[in-house]
Amino acid sequence: MTTLENRPNTALLVVDVQNSVVEGAHERDAVVANVGSLVERARREHVPVVWVQHSDEELVRESDEWRIVPELHPGDAEPLIEKSYGDAFEGTALETVLADLGVGRLVVAGAETDACIRSTLHGAFARGYDATLVSDAHTAGDRTEWGAPPPDQVIAHTNLYWRFQTAPGRTAGTVETKDVDFG
Repeated sequence: MTTLENRPNTALLVVDVQNSVVEGAHERDAVVANVGSLVERARREHVPVVWVQHSDEELVRESDEWRIVPELHPGDAEPLIEKSYGDAFEGTALETVLADLGVGRLVVAGAETDACIRSTLHGAFARGYDATLVSDAHTAGDRTEWGAPPPDQVIAHTNLYWRFQTAPGRTAGTVETKDVDFG
């Protein structure tokens, strides 16, 4: 249903599942396992997997903290988008990569729920993509020290409002890992 013409394909977008980003994150191991399950299923079904990796002054490229977690292994032929803003579309080649793959629908998983996941979901939706958030395959660290709600509440709230996101000609929503349909 995407508003993007001639873009019938779906891609799995794996956002910032990097060592320091998910270190100590809420239900880290379960979320990483769910992301791994999604990656395996997408590969089996010949659905493109697009990886996103953040860097900035605190998350330095090529450092151990910057690397994707050891449980996940991007394939050599799978696109890897390096970004420095929350929205994975800003200042990157993501739109070009997705256009070349004929992708109009994104299934999104990764981290941080209240930053890069939220920004990328809104960025995709505003650009005309259908955007599905995998409700049990995204996570956040504890930011209560700075006045944020606890991570489980951040995740629950994001799942709640994204489940009801609407716009003309586009679909949004949430789905659990076990119910993801790449078709």
